[in-house]
Amino acid sequence: MIKTKEDLKAYIDFDNSWYSPNSLKHRMVDRFSSYSGIVLKKYLKLLRKSEYHLNNSERSRLHTYLFWFYEGRKNRLGRKIGIEIYPNSFEKGLTIWHCGGIVVHPDVKVGENCILHGGNCIGNKGTLDVYPVLGKNVEVGYGATVIGDVYIADNTIIGANAVVVKSVNESGKTVVGIPASQI
Repeated sequence: MIKTKEDLKAYIDFDNSWYSPNSLKHRMVDRFSSYSGIVLKKYLKLLRKSEYHLNNSERSRLHTYLFWFYEGRKNRLGRKIGIEIYPNSFEKGLTIWHCGGIVVHPDVKVGENCILHGGNCIGNKGTLDVYPVLGKNVEVGYGATVIGDVYIADNTIIGANAVVVKSVNESGKTVVGIPASQI
């Protein structure tokens, strides 16, 4: 949870860390070419600023206003690129490889260094008030879905188009298929 400005900087630095153009030339080319990496980095930065101000909104009214400002900007950008993530769902190190079709329920909790490949749904089954919990270093393949009251252990890989409806309690496993099973 982001409480201080140091936390905010650390989260922003770790998110989509694969994308960090190191020269002015690279930053300018990315800015004008509308490369998806820069858009994803911007989305994650708005998400983290929104979280910071939400978590500090009890301290002052300014934080409350800034939360709504950044949350609105994040949501508008999210609608354009097809991503819906609520504040305080992901720990630091979130990596999103592709825009489009990412929906995460507000009550989902995900550990550090999660990787989303796009087209992912992580949430409840539509009728129950139970949500997935994903551990650290979980990789969610393209089109994969994680729904219901499930726990995904650390270092788990969820294959492309898998539908996970049962918990994965052992660390370091790979799950694939519909419904997903360990291989």
